[in-house]
Amino acid sequence: MGQQYTSHLIYCTIVLSVIVAGCGEKPQEPQNNDPEKRVIRLSHSHPASYSSELHLTAWVFKQYIESQSENIEVRIYPGNALGQEREVYEAIQLGSGANCIISGTAILNNFIPEFSVLDLPYLWKNYDHVHGALDGRAGELLEQYAVPYGFKVLAWLDSWGYRHIVLGRKISSIDDLTGLKIRTIQSNTYIESINAMGMNATPMAFGEVYSAMQTGILDGFEHNATVIRANKFYEVSRQIVLSKHLFGTVVFIYSQRDWDQFTSDEQRLIQQAADMARDIQRSLAPLREREALRFLEDHGMDIKAIDTEDLEIKTFDLQNELAEKNNCLKVLELIREIPYHKNN
Repeated sequence: MGQQYTSHLIYCTIVLSVIVAGCGEKPQEPQNNDPEKRVIRLSHSHPASYSSELHLTAWVFKQYIESQSENIEVRIYPGNALGQEREVYEAIQLGSGANCIISGTAILNNFIPEFSVLDLPYLWKNYDHVHGALDGRAGELLEQYAVPYGFKVLAWLDSWGYRHIVLGRKISSIDDLTGLKIRTIQSNTYIESINAMGMNATPMAFGEVYSAMQTGILDGFEHNATVIRANKFYEVSRQIVLSKHLFGTVVFIYSQRDWDQFTSDEQRLIQQAADMARDIQRSLAPLREREALRFLEDHGMDIKAIDTEDLEIKTFDLQNELAEKNNCLKVLELIREIPYHKNN
């Protein structure tokens, strides 16, 4: 009972701290150079801001561990300070650089092909569906696939919102999307998904998107509302088409080699910290998504709702094709079996 109370108190304290700190802060991560401490080096690609789902997760993870252990320190490296995601994953496999990373699964698909199932178009119906699958048999199977590649999955997390089509000009109907040049992630699954929806997928580095929209090289791009807000893409965009075509799942990955060097008690603490961070990050996802959409509308963007049934039909066969190609049909079947409430 006492341990439950302590955990609940820590939870409340962390949540209160986040709320008081506010979403726009850019916290400084203190560096403790005590040679006696075990150091966990945690990488992610977002700015050091609580408005980022990646940094908030990292920060909660750090607070939990350091409040419970005098022997472990967590150092957060935001903004790709230890390298781009692909480089970090490669370093983790080699036993250098970061010990762990929080990221979307798109780049990870290049290392673990079975993970590509998570990025199939129109697969995820809502947050309940995502959690039911990844906290159940589908998630367990994917975690097993990760081990031979040197990765341990600590937690499955949410993007703060679905990915939508963002345009530099307004369209009046879904048919107007046909043939438009839409930037997407440099991932085969993402590229084929956008093409299957009738658009012209244009893979491009994220850092080039703003200028490409500004100069008209692109007709648009696809991303979620929180990222559009954080990167001020509303300055070069006119409309969000609520396509909800992809839900970019997020994963907390640890080096299996480094994980095996911890004692069972240390592993238990680290897992508890990841679970706490996951629960807080997930609880904020629907709220942050709604806030971001309101913000973008207030800043002049047109929010266009559409009927996605035709797009879902167009991409259903692609789900099966890509899942078979990447040896993850079993996972796809498990995900499709998960019940969900349509109104959530």
